[in-house]
Amino acid sequence: MERLRMELRQLEYFQMASRLKNITRAAERLRVSQPNITVAIKKLEAELGIQLFDRSQKQLSLTPEGAVFLNRIEVALRNIQDAVLEVNDYKQLQKGMIKIGIPPMIGAYLFPKIFSSFQRRYSHLDIYLYEELSMAIREHLICDDLDFGIVIISDASPSLQSLSMATSQIVACLPENHPLAAQKSVSLADVQDADLIMLKEGSFIRHLLQQKFKAASITPNIVLESNQIETIKGLIKNGVGTAFLMDFVVADTPGIKTLPLSEPIFVDIGLAWKKDRYISKAAQAFIDFCKDPLIRQIKIK
Repeated sequence: MERLRMELRQLEYFQMASRLKNITRAAERLRVSQPNITVAIKKLEAELGIQLFDRSQKQLSLTPEGAVFLNRIEVALRNIQDAVLEVNDYKQLQKGMIKIGIPPMIGAYLFPKIFSSFQRRYSHLDIYLYEELSMAIREHLICDDLDFGIVIISDASPSLQSLSMATSQIVACLPENHPLAAQKSVSLADVQDADLIMLKEGSFIRHLLQQKFKAASITPNIVLESNQIETIKGLIKNGVGTAFLMDFVVADTPGIKTLPLSEPIFVDIGLAWKKDRYISKAAQAFIDFCKDPLIRQIKIK
């Protein structure tokens, strides 16, 4: 059998194009030119003697042979990545890099307190932050694109391991002069005709509320979507609409009245990472740090 001469780079390009189903987006993610990925994949197909992608459709999709090949190389690339991490741990014990994904709400109100404490204790470790919505961060963890996510861990995939750090309640946020502001709580039926400001698709809170609305046979009247928390708070204060946010985000905010739902919704916030992958010394240091009782006493408000 003729010896295969495929390169690691070709496999990485193929893997990313398969995940994103788009060569242009894969090129942007990997920070290379689109022709580089196109040429690499064609060379890989020529060497294997098979077609990896079905190019007859608008969206790039794998052929049956391509799907089998992807499953095999996913394992191989993950093992190579873990091997490099393990070797670097032995070679360079005092350095390391951690990639952490954080959603906007947690990034603005919880993570700065964690990061400042961790940086003081482990100043030799480099942390790279990626701001994404919770659902996207979970996918990035499963695909090995991130080491950790500090996200809502309620109903997380069994492929992820998690460490609970705090519990938050979802509350309705209303202008102080809103007709419902005098109530002690609100139901979804109370706000079914209200103008709602929602977080964008990909937010776990939005996903959760959509399920609740659907179960109650309510079609919410969404007038605006935003992931900018301060923008949402400003819109509420100015009477544009009502929003649902985690309680610590709006605690003691002037001009905003917060009310719990009559059927309360609580979510757990915590550290999440993929199961069954090599944990570098830098990553283990961050896990141990988040387990520290003093750190877990950080108040999110």
